[in-house]
Amino acid sequence: MSWLFGWGKGSGSPPAEEQTPAGEGAGGAPGGPGGGKPVDKWSNFDPTGLERAAKAARDLDKSRHAKDALALARMQEQTVQLEHQSKVKEYEAAVEQLKGEQIHLQGEERRKTLTEETKQNQARAQYQDKLARQRYDDQLRQQQFMNEESLRKQEESVMKQEAMRKATIEHEMDLRHRNDLLRIEAEAKARAQVERENADLIREQIRLKAAEHRQTVLESIKTAGTVFGEGFRAFVSDWDKLTATAAGLTLLAAGVYSARNATGVAGRYIESRLGKPSLVRETSRITVAEAIKHPIKTTRRLRSRPQDALEGVVLSAALEGRVRDIAIATRNTRQNKGLHRNILMYGPPGTGKTLFAKKLALHSGMDYAIMTGGDVAPLGRDGVTAMHKVFDWASTSSRGVLLFVDEADAFLRKRSTEKISEDLRAALNAFLYRTGEQSNKFMLVLASNQPEQFDWAINDRIDEIVNFALPGLEERERLVRLYFDKFVLGPATTGRQRLKLAQFDYGLKCSDIAKRAEGMSGREISKLGVAWQAAAYSSEDGVLTEVMIDSRVDDAIKQHAQKMDWLLMEAGAGVGKVGVLLPKEMAAGITAQEADSLGQSEERVCVFVFSLCLDSALTRDSCYFPSVSLLYPLLSLYVYRVNDPSSQQSTWPKRLINVAVHNT
Repeated sequence: MSWLFGWGKGSGSPPAEEQTPAGEGAGGAPGGPGGGKPVDKWSNFDPTGLERAAKAARDLDKSRHAKDALALARMQEQTVQLEHQSKVKEYEAAVEQLKGEQIHLQGEERRKTLTEETKQNQARAQYQDKLARQRYDDQLRQQQFMNEESLRKQEESVMKQEAMRKATIEHEMDLRHRNDLLRIEAEAKARAQVERENADLIREQIRLKAAEHRQTVLESIKTAGTVFGEGFRAFVSDWDKLTATAAGLTLLAAGVYSARNATGVAGRYIESRLGKPSLVRETSRITVAEAIKHPIKTTRRLRSRPQDALEGVVLSAALEGRVRDIAIATRNTRQNKGLHRNILMYGPPGTGKTLFAKKLALHSGMDYAIMTGGDVAPLGRDGVTAMHKVFDWASTSSRGVLLFVDEADAFLRKRSTEKISEDLRAALNAFLYRTGEQSNKFMLVLASNQPEQFDWAINDRIDEIVNFALPGLEERERLVRLYFDKFVLGPATTGRQRLKLAQFDYGLKCSDIAKRAEGMSGREISKLGVAWQAAAYSSEDGVLTEVMIDSRVDDAIKQHAQKMDWLLMEAGAGVGKVGVLLPKEMAAGITAQEADSLGQSEERVCVFVFSLCLDSALTRDSCYFPSVSLLYPLLSLYVYRVNDPSSQQSTWPKRLINVAVHNT
């Protein structure tokens, strides 16, 4: 309405003129589409609308609410204008947003274009680089081909030149050879011609030279004879020269002989002082070579103090007291420079004989030397010399030497009954010669499992006989605890070793093992401790359980029983030979094993007689008996007490034989 009253001409715009439809009021006009000529645009204008508007304006002017209506119209117009402006702003914002989106799209397109261009450039660069590499490779191959071709041509040229030079040299040598042949031939012909022409002169010249040489030799012989004759005559006539010459020759001969023998004596002295005899397997005596090789060990040994003779040695109470007395007596004997006593230690293997010998030497402050009887026989005729070297070496020690001979029965056998070689017999005689008298330089300790095989002269040289029997229950328990602590508890509680111990009563288990290990030696029990340690190391988690310990003990018991079976078979195979010396524990085991397998009547009689013998022998330390297979000739049955020869004359063996004959 504002445009009707003339307000808002600058801001508003007149309403659009009403468009008359195409078919209204123009159908018959001459200027319409149907006519051929144009018409005026105001020809169809209807003024009624303006008239109504003018009338409405007059009515409003006459109305008392004209001002309010005008204000309302203005407000409406302002509202419309504000709405129009807001729409314009929205349109402008939309346009700006479209521009921003367009700019974003353009930037995105530009980025994509740049990315694509970069990819294209990279691809182009890679392709160009590839082409450049190919060109370079082609150039290298071409250059290599050209170099090879040039080298080949050079080689061909050199070969051709070498061939030409070689051909030239060969041709020159051929020509020179031909010329030399011709020259030599001409010279030979000329020389032959000259010799033929001068043959008489040459013969005369040879004759004159021979005569002159003969005359010269004769004159030389005469002159030499005259000179030597005059010199010898003058030397013989001069008594002072003759005496001086004889003395000089005598001194020269004495010097040569003395130097040769002194060298041998000095060598033997140095060997006896600094070396170690070949028969000695182990020794605590310090040598120069050992001191240079192990200086720290040598220093510790020199600073070491005497040890307890029974440290680490488990023996019965009676045997322990006896060997302790021997150790104390040996130590005091060395301190007082007295004569040492020779000792024989016998008993089953693994009962501590070698260990006690080492401890005895360390306790008394002496050096120990260990040799085995089996090393003497392989030496043959050199055994005597080696035996003397051992005793000479032992006699040079300032501290004294405890000479321990292990398995002494291997070469100290009976000379009368045993079939031994002459070399071994000579070595035995040398041993007897060197041990005939007691010495303050060395102490002889023999160890054997079969002392009855010793030569009688050996027994005469023994001052003390000690029987190392198998350990009893108390000793076995001490041994089991000792090796359990050494091989199991020690590694499990100290160090970083892979060994752990399960929870169980260790003391009770050791007592049970000691009861089950009846008849075992100390060495077998120590091997049992090593077996426990090996079982722990072989397990996945390194834990030693009670089941594993019992399993190893069962295996050891079975192995011990198998060894006893082998010992029985060995004794049974020697029909007619000397019986076997066994401790009473072993004898009891063999009797039980044989009694289970016997069934025939003769064998029952043998078992009966054997059992009677065993009942009487169990009260002794050991018994000496043939195997059951030797009892078939029952009259040959005998039982002797080893340490009591008077028991051979006792009446109870005869009574047993009578019982056996009566039962037969």
